[in-house]
Amino acid sequence: MSLETYPDQLEPQNQDVAIWRFMNMRKFRDLITTTELYFCRADLFANDEREGLPPEEYLATLGLNPFDINERRQLLHTIGSDAQFREGFYINCWHLFREETCKMWKAYSDDGVAICSRYSLLKSALSTMSDRAYLGLVRYGAQHLIGQRYNIFRLITTKRIQYAAEQEVRAFLWIMDPHAGGNRHIDADNRIHPLPLTPPPPSVLRGHRRRVDLGTLITETIVSPWASSTTCDQVKQFVHDNGYTISVRISDLSRYQALLP
Repeated sequence: MSLETYPDQLEPQNQDVAIWRFMNMRKFRDLITTTELYFCRADLFANDEREGLPPEEYLATLGLNPFDINERRQLLHTIGSDAQFREGFYINCWHLFREETCKMWKAYSDDGVAICSRYSLLKSALSTMSDRAYLGLVRYGAQHLIGQRYNIFRLITTKRIQYAAEQEVRAFLWIMDPHAGGNRHIDADNRIHPLPLTPPPPSVLRGHRRRVDLGTLITETIVSPWASSTTCDQVKQFVHDNGYTISVRISDLSRYQALLP
């Protein structure tokens, strides 16, 4: 199935641009041994509990008065519904590479690796999947949402401005479950809450795995700048033992290891 498009989709002008995916060593070993990309459910991102929800600045433009009981109820219903809609989106995050930064390593892979690829290669890998699959750049802040029609795809590809340094390339699957329920944010007394009060049913999985051709997708593997030469050699051996000829090297920042925080 070919990739689908979505409202306000943003892609790099050069689709051969380099992209990196940072991961700890456990996740890297899992990737190499299973050859599966992991797509995490949007509401389960530990570093951002508002993943896939409208930014506060955008909510302020909807014209709803939070001090009016009826409009407050409508506002909470909008947020609570979005919090359930996002449970149907499963995300695999990459970084639009410009230069190596200590900040990205420290945040996502200080003891692991970064697998390198190109936007076009990831696009090709997603196109072989049977899911409703999407790929694009994340937008930051709320300015691009103002005046636009309310749409869940605009929300699932938007993050708050404090995450702008991540320059995320977002691959995601839309897997709707007809039994997930849409009113789990309404309690027995008909009060509305901004988040669902119960988890989705077991049929709504925490994540999905999809097999890809790693030999085609991964162009290089970079080992953390804090790693030792022994660790780098172990990663090389592990990749080789699993039948890959993927190049492995230590981060260019390792030369400044004594100066890194």
